Amino acid sequence: MVTRYLPGDILMRRKGLVIHKGIALRNGMVLHNTPIAGEHVSTESEFRQGQTLYVERLSSAERRRTARAADSQERRGYHLLENNCEHTVSRARTGKPTSPQLAAWTAGLGAGALALAVTRKPSVAAAAFAFGASVGPRAAVLLDAYVGKRR
Repeated sequence: MVTRYLPGDILMRRKGLVIHKGIALRNGMVLHNTPIAGEHVSTESEFRQGQTLYVERLSSAERRRTARAADSQERRGYHLLENNCEHTVSRARTGKPTSPQLAAWTAGLGAGALALAVTRKPSVAAAAFAFGASVGPRAAVLLDAYVGKRR
């Protein structure tokens, strides 16, 4: 557990089966995105909600760029598939909204459902879910690169 961070670092905590992400701002404030409030700024304590806080430390230049983008980007509403907390963080960090956790869950559920439909064996479906979830984010990156080249 790391509790020391600088503006622009990525903050994370458990939220059920997923990791909730936000961007550290000045004075202990955090930009994050929730279903009820959309993209908004709250205190670290409100972001943390009693959970252990994890920090992804960014390089100095990336941290400054991310903090600047987080301060200046227009606030959007929450949408699970198009604008969740990972989209908010990656948009500020890279300029492109992505959600690796969403890609993993989607790939895992698809692979698990297909395996269950074909084999009718829950154990095979569970293994297919695990496999799909592990390759989902990488497959999404490759698909993005392919689609980007075709534009």
